[in-house]
Amino acid sequence: MGIKKNIIITGGSSGIGAAAAWAFLKEGAHVIIADIKDIEAEALCESWSMPSADITTIKTDVSDHNSVRSLVEKVAADHGSVDVMVNNAGVMNAKAAKTADHSLEDWDRVIGINQDGVFFGMKYALQQMLKQGHGNIVNVSSLAGVKASGNNLAYTASKYAVVGMTKSAALEYASKHIRINCVCPGYIKTDMFDTAAKEQPGLADKLLRYIPMRHYGEADNIAEAIHWLASEKSKYITGQAIILDGGLSL
Repeated sequence: MGIKKNIIITGGSSGIGAAAAWAFLKEGAHVIIADIKDIEAEALCESWSMPSADITTIKTDVSDHNSVRSLVEKVAADHGSVDVMVNNAGVMNAKAAKTADHSLEDWDRVIGINQDGVFFGMKYALQQMLKQGHGNIVNVSSLAGVKASGNNLAYTASKYAVVGMTKSAALEYASKHIRINCVCPGYIKTDMFDTAAKEQPGLADKLLRYIPMRHYGEADNIAEAIHWLASEKSKYITGQAIILDGGLSL
């Protein structure tokens, strides 16, 4: 049996983050769920009945660089390495609005979590990975990070930024045994999607008609891609934005 990998997943208490955590746990990794919703994260871990040696929760605010720095430093100190960093934490706009009507509060909140949070996650994970001589980062962007999305400016801006940051950092560290990629999910059945659908009656049925596969994705579909990108099976891939959208972008 190989060395147990230490995997940090931000926003891991639900949705794609939780599905990714389970995928890594099944292969025998040690997973650290870093989430501002620490009570939900602890409840999730208890529901899985995993040994404490396999899973840890650390309350983390990804929009606060000190919180992210402390997270990475603690994991490195307690477990010896940060082998994989999954920057997954994210939020949607609180209210759909055209650019001229976009609230400043919504802009600051979304950019702070979705964009700054990924930057902080990469910055401090990379510092540790350079010390240990290896590492793998997987960022979670969105289909909105590769194509226009109306009434959704802050979210779109943040997700485009994730793709750009992924490619830039991947270029910088490719020679250092550190790979950096991102996934770009389309419409995935998560709590975030369900909330948006409830706020806009008829939206779910309307969006479904645009998906060539005629069904929404599941969190597990994205988790499998994250797991693959973090594995040796994709060892010649870096700087890529993998789109998982049921053909919607076609």
